[in-house]
Amino acid sequence: MRDLFRLDDRVAVVTGALGLLGPVWAEGLLAAGAAVVGIDRPEAKMTDRFRRLLDRYGEKRLGLVRADVCDRRALVRAREFCISEFGTPAILVNNAGIDQPPGKLKKSYRMEDVPVEISRAIFEVNVLGLFQSAQVFGAAMLKAKRGSIINIGSLYASVSPDLRFYDHIPVDPPFLKPPAYGASKAAVVNLTRYLATAWAPRNVRVNALSPGGVKGGQDEKFIRKFSSRVPLGRMAADRDLIGPLLFLASDASSYVTGANLKVDGGYTVW
Repeated sequence: MRDLFRLDDRVAVVTGALGLLGPVWAEGLLAAGAAVVGIDRPEAKMTDRFRRLLDRYGEKRLGLVRADVCDRRALVRAREFCISEFGTPAILVNNAGIDQPPGKLKKSYRMEDVPVEISRAIFEVNVLGLFQSAQVFGAAMLKAKRGSIINIGSLYASVSPDLRFYDHIPVDPPFLKPPAYGASKAAVVNLTRYLATAWAPRNVRVNALSPGGVKGGQDEKFIRKFSSRVPLGRMAADRDLIGPLLFLASDASSYVTGANLKVDGGYTVW
């Protein structure tokens, strides 16, 4: 049964590979036997975690291409690199996205004053950039008549952020999760359904994976508040995301498409 989850001889692409979750997805795919091509912006800094993966698996198993998901020509070049150096992609993890973690807050706004430019940038990357990535790499999958696309959503595709999680942060105006963030992730889930129905006849599956809050450097008060709202009583750890990812990427989910797999500890049940 374990072979159902193996990804030997498959090539996976992960966008936003140098972000918070990019190395998590890459590590899980590599451990399951896939070769991985990471994609991130030219200006994104190499992270220690991604570098450790390079050291462990080597350049024959893990590559990195500099490309912005909003730049179609750059994505096409990344696809050609992937095909020439690793092979036709069979898996795409659409992970690149814009968020505003409270720990990296530069400036806060009242709801009525949030600049439209912030919302526009979020939709540009989280929705249009994701769609372009699906188009470019999905084209290769359609040609091969095989593929699994996994769009990374969020629990905020289903529910609104609880502003009480942030009311202890000493900023004025109070911290706001970007209003466009959840809206963009809701769009991702609906776009997932659209692509799933369009591409199912050619054996390309499209699903969404929507994590809940992932523990990663937040202050202790936020962690306590958030965890008290989760039926399982804690935030997600990186390891909690790997199994769901491998399920959607592998033959274990061969009859699953158009789904939104919530990995949120039960948060959206209440």
